[in-house]
Amino acid sequence: MFEQLGLIGCGLMGGSFALALRRAGLVKRVVGYSKSPSTTERARQLGIIDVEAPSALLAVSGADIVLIAVPVSATEATFKAIKHLVTPQMLVMDVGSTKRDVIDAGRRALREQLGSFVPAHPITGKEVSGVEHADVNLYTGAQVILTPIDRTLPTQLQKAVDVWTALDCRVVQMSPESHDAAFAAVSHLPHLIAFAAINAISGQSQGNDYLSLAGPGFRDFTRIAASDAKMWRDIMISNREELLAQSKIFQRNLQALELMIANSNSDALEGLIEQASRTRANWRMVKNQE
Repeated sequence: MFEQLGLIGCGLMGGSFALALRRAGLVKRVVGYSKSPSTTERARQLGIIDVEAPSALLAVSGADIVLIAVPVSATEATFKAIKHLVTPQMLVMDVGSTKRDVIDAGRRALREQLGSFVPAHPITGKEVSGVEHADVNLYTGAQVILTPIDRTLPTQLQKAVDVWTALDCRVVQMSPESHDAAFAAVSHLPHLIAFAAINAISGQSQGNDYLSLAGPGFRDFTRIAASDAKMWRDIMISNREELLAQSKIFQRNLQALELMIANSNSDALEGLIEQASRTRANWRMVKNQE
């Protein structure tokens, strides 16, 4: 049981965490801060937080668990804002989709208190954002990746494992480098492709007509293109090396298919389609990744 959650970022991810922690009986009090005062006020009105903090530092004051749920580009500034009140007994986590840049920010800003920080990435979300969409069940059944480093305190790492497990999450540990490489392939690249596909169609003179004819397959394929633009801008720039490497691999595979189509090489084309179909049919996931 934690006495107080300091929530920095009261949107979808942060708000859902507070709701889940409260339902599980793991926290007595939630103090929240968001850059937009109206968001913090709305979070209090919705019962997500108990107290509105006027700053990130005051949200952390008196907390024994802190969740940073801000865009990855704002992580370092947040660390700098709270560093004077971070203690070795405090568990500090984030929910960012990239990890190496977040850890580097922690090294620069938290310094001697870096051991309290356990980098985390819950593999869940929605294509909509905002505190109004906070969902107590968002993390239920989700996979959570923890990427501890050599300076992470074992006690805080165990606390992090215990918290996410208590929220009915499957906890996996891996290195920050492995995390960023993997999610460039299975998350960041698919978003990049979805954004490009929508823009490619809408940019044509008859794009709106084409879109009006699209069915469920197109809807499912492009759902993630409705994701928050600022958040995904930050993720893609933060993980650009791994993302660009995956994009090149994708382009090579796309060009191979294009060549088979151009040459009417139906047998080879069918073989690659069958390979993809078989791989997708055999794939199983823990929970829908957004």
